[in-house]
Amino acid sequence: MDMLHCREAQQVVGLGTDPNKCGEDCPMRGASIWARIAWVLVVLATVALLIATTPRAAATSFRSFVDGLWPDAREAGVSRKTFDTAFAGLEPDTSLPDLILPGRETPTMKGQAEFTREPRDYLNAPYLDKLAAQGRELIRRHRSALDRIEQTYGVDRYSVVAIWGRETAFGTYKLPHDAIRVLATQAYMGRRKDMFRKELVLALKMLEDGIPRAKMRASWAGAIGQTQFLPSEFYAHARDHDSDGLADLFDSVPDALASAARQLQAKGWVRGRTWGYEVVIPPSSDCSLEGPPNIRTIAEWQQLGFRRVGGKPFPAEVAQDQAYLMSPAGAHGPSFLALENFQVIRRYNTSDLYATFVGNLADRMAGGSDFITPWRPIGPQRTALIRGIQEGLQQAGYPVEKVDGFIGSETRRLVGVFQKKSGLAVDCWPNEATLKKLSAR
Repeated sequence: MDMLHCREAQQVVGLGTDPNKCGEDCPMRGASIWARIAWVLVVLATVALLIATTPRAAATSFRSFVDGLWPDAREAGVSRKTFDTAFAGLEPDTSLPDLILPGRETPTMKGQAEFTREPRDYLNAPYLDKLAAQGRELIRRHRSALDRIEQTYGVDRYSVVAIWGRETAFGTYKLPHDAIRVLATQAYMGRRKDMFRKELVLALKMLEDGIPRAKMRASWAGAIGQTQFLPSEFYAHARDHDSDGLADLFDSVPDALASAARQLQAKGWVRGRTWGYEVVIPPSSDCSLEGPPNIRTIAEWQQLGFRRVGGKPFPAEVAQDQAYLMSPAGAHGPSFLALENFQVIRRYNTSDLYATFVGNLADRMAGGSDFITPWRPIGPQRTALIRGIQEGLQQAGYPVEKVDGFIGSETRRLVGVFQKKSGLAVDCWPNEATLKKLSAR
């Protein structure tokens, strides 16, 4: 027992460092031997509690977690040698986002751009233009591979290359983390432990199957390769497009692009369709119509007065296609009628901003341009404010599925509905006025 812990324990129970030297109010002053023994026992118990919360104890708990993982890994075909080598000297990385850390009730959110940055910053026009120019050159360079990818999987080259651009800036962004450490940390103390436990076991299987640990660099969520696959996605969708005998997401551009196309195909990609259309909301409507619950055909949206920006007509072949209104910044930016392929992109990465980025980048590479409606400044997404509004809406009887501090179409729609019923300005964006009104209820 070190002196620091002893003193901390005594302070916790309200005692001095020596019962014979404390002040007049010390409960041990003049106490019997039995009272002093009881005092020592209290101190020792408190010391044990303090020690249990130290990093050393946390490491021991992490080691227990790793030991408990072995049966799952063995069942997946991972050898004991691979398992032990993977975890030798490994400690959790508590700097990652989306962790439930000791003393916190909510996950850490730092670093999750889709859920922290304001929309106009995330959808930065100069950066999108830069990527579009690079993407057009890469499409020319990999034309033959992309021709076969389109024919085989039905996903257009622009969308596939846009995924590549968003995920790793066409392979130029070097992923910062070791995949095993990331997945182990998320499985041990993340918000989605069960999911990451399965991904960790499959990552160990990748090592067993001969993929070098050095190549398995990852995002904060354990996604690897040029098009950012989780291990489960690697085993489900990775393709050997260059026919060299390996499905290589790390060094083979044809393999990475074909694998991304295969994943989009498996998630429901509709051949020959785009992701969505930027629209003008008519005065008779507003952003509270957002989201899948209000899905309609394009023809029905037109009957409600919705029009494409710039006076462009909708292609005749999409008139009966289902679409829903999507306003990623509420009334503070562009709105879109999102088709099925928008939802497919979201299944690749569950974020409206991510899917809008990929869709618009694909449009730009195909000859399109910037958004027509400007993005107005609304500041970064504030997790605590969003969570407070979600809780308030839930308590007021609104069908909030999850109180998580993330902004999605459901939260924006319910905010808009509440604002309309409460006589507030309808902007479908979490703000202080809406929180105040909910709190007043």
